[in-house]
Amino acid sequence: MEPYRLPSDLPGTEASDLFNRAQIIFQRLLSFYGLPTWRQPLEPLDELISTILSQNTNDRNRDLAYAKLRGLFTSWEDVRDAPENAVIDAIRIAGLGNQKGKRIQQLLRQITFEKGSLDLSFLLDLSAEEARCWLTHFKGVGPKTAAIVLQFSLGKPSFPVDTHIYRISGRLHLRPENMGVEESHIHLAGLFPPDNFGAAHLNLIKLGREVCHARKPDCPICPIIDICPSEISFRVPGGRNP
Repeated sequence: MEPYRLPSDLPGTEASDLFNRAQIIFQRLLSFYGLPTWRQPLEPLDELISTILSQNTNDRNRDLAYAKLRGLFTSWEDVRDAPENAVIDAIRIAGLGNQKGKRIQQLLRQITFEKGSLDLSFLLDLSAEEARCWLTHFKGVGPKTAAIVLQFSLGKPSFPVDTHIYRISGRLHLRPENMGVEESHIHLAGLFPPDNFGAAHLNLIKLGREVCHARKPDCPICPIIDICPSEISFRVPGGRNP
C-alpha cells in the first residue's frame, strides 16, 4: 500500500484542514449510505474493456453491451480478430459503437503486439504508478479508466474521478475551481487514506446521482448540506449554479 500524501499543490496547514474536512464528508456519506461494495470484480482486461464501454453511457447500457460482447465471442482473442462491424454491432447499446469498437480492437491488438498475449496478470507485480503509466499509454485509456482497473480489479490504491465526483468536489471546494479533471485524480487522492479510496469514490458517485444533480441539486435532503460552501448559491434567487 502506498503511503498517504497530502495534496502537494497546497500549503501544509491548508492541506491539513482540507484533509480533515474530506474525512468529515467521508464519514457523513458512510453513515448516510453505508459501506458500498463494487460489483463483482473482474479480471484486469475484462475490467478495462468494461470501463471503456462505460464511457459516456450509464451502467445498465454498459453491462448490456459487455454481456452481449462476451456472449457472442468466446475469448478476447476472438474479439480482437473479429470483423470490425461485428464488434460494433455487439456494443451498439453502449453508444459511440464505431469509436468504442475500433478502440477496443486496437487496444487488444496493441497489447498482443507488446506482451505476446492478452494476459494482464503481470500488472499485479508492478507498483500502482507503474501500472497506471502502462495502462494510460494506450489510446482511449485515460486516468479514470486506469484508476478503476487499478482500484477495483488489481487492488492497487487509486482514486477514480468521474463527472459526478468532479462536479461535487468543485461544489464542496475540495479542489481548486480551475483544476482540470486529470489533475483532480492526484489532488483528490491526497484527501483520503488509500484504504478509503473505493468507498469514497462509490459514495460520492451515489451522492451525485441521487442528490447533488448537475442542474437541480436536491439540497434539502443532502447529508452534508451544513458544510457545503455552495448551498447558498442554490437558495439565493438568481444564484449561480456552481
